[in-house]
Amino acid sequence: MTPSSATAPSPAPAPSSGIPGGLAAKALAIHRRLCGVYGCPIPYFHDLDPVSELVSSLLSHRTRNAESGRAFKALRARFPDWSALIDAPTPEVEALIAGVTWPELKAPRIQAVLRAVRERRGVLDLDMLAGLDVSAARAWLEAIPGIGPKTSAAVLSFSRLRMPALPVDSHHHRVAQRTGLIGPKVDVGPAHAVLRAQLPADWDAQSLYDNHEVLMLHGQRCCHHRAPACGRCAILDLCPTGQARGAAPARREPEALPA
Repeated sequence: MTPSSATAPSPAPAPSSGIPGGLAAKALAIHRRLCGVYGCPIPYFHDLDPVSELVSSLLSHRTRNAESGRAFKALRARFPDWSALIDAPTPEVEALIAGVTWPELKAPRIQAVLRAVRERRGVLDLDMLAGLDVSAARAWLEAIPGIGPKTSAAVLSFSRLRMPALPVDSHHHRVAQRTGLIGPKVDVGPAHAVLRAQLPADWDAQSLYDNHEVLMLHGQRCCHHRAPACGRCAILDLCPTGQARGAAPARREPEALPA
């Protein structure tokens, strides 16, 4: 099922277990509206094998994409085989990823995570996750210390596995809180299950990827952390936080936001 298009109407989803129908309908309305702004389906930005995506995701925590991308390329150039990274001197790994946030923590963590994968599998390979359902694949990954809900979802969704998992980053989380999809005390980790449960159970990988991307992009380009641009928000009429700020009503037919 690929309900990403904002222009093609589809029946309202059956409420997921434990999710009020109104909240599920609101999540779908936000998805459709933002897809109209950012253009769904959105092309995948990576086509990495799942181990490489794991490394990329661990680097990206609290780090700008440009910096984590540079760090990933530096590691890949130095270690064409990720097995070599596991046994490399940790200060060398730290120096290669110096541009990311907390390189002194991420260097040993990446080595430890990759070592755990190799010990559990016998080889440094995660392609076998394709044979599991999403819940089992995420549980397998999250059993490894250092892998949380965001990383497990990213590995399944962003890698060439293309499995239907919903990552939630800080921008996605902020938009979800301000629009009332999650409460103000729901942290990023627990938000993964709550936000996924609001969306139709039969959505495919592309639709869930689109949902993550449009909420993330909206957080980056409009719903900023310090000074949200509520006056030009395409979902202001669905956002109690923006309305409380006293912004003018949003247009029903959203215009493209600046990049």
